Parts: sequence; C-alpha cells; structure tokens
Amino acid sequence: MEYRQTRHQVARGARPDAEVANKMFLFKRVSALHVTYQIRQLVHRAVQKQMKLVIEIPAGCKVHAGLRELARQYPRNLKLEFDGV
Repeated sequence: MEYRQTRHQVARGARPDAEVANKMFLFKRVSALHVTYQIRQLVHRAVQKQMKLVIEIPAGCKVHAGLRELARQYPRNLKLEFDGV
C-alpha cells in the first residue's frame, strides 16, 4: 500500500476501537459505509504489522463498492463482519 499526498496535506493517525493479539477491531453502527480515511489508515497499519482489521457492522448496512474493493485487495488484512443487531 502506497501513501501519496500533496504538499499541503498532513498525515494523521487513526486508532482501532479494540486491539487483541493480531487483530484490530473497528465497530461501526451505520446504515451505509464508505472507504474512509480512518479505514484506509487502519488497513495500512494492519498490512505493515501483519494484522487483521475486523470491521463489525450491522446486518442491514450498505457497503459501498470502494470498501468492497479494498476488502478484495487485502483479504488477509481486512474483514467485514456483519452482526445480527
């Protein structure tokens, strides 16, 4: 994963909601989910540290194409998990 930025941009950090062993967890209670800066940052961290980012979302959540593509690109590092709530 390669990060590019313009000369005016400043890289910022992101933290998962929980981190256990070799997994990071991000809990989102939304009706639709796009690829966000936070998600890209955490996937980058997961790739670097050879971890898995698990994003837990409600069963009815609409996952946009960009996020599905990111999950296809990094199957070892990103998992979308739908819960029954």
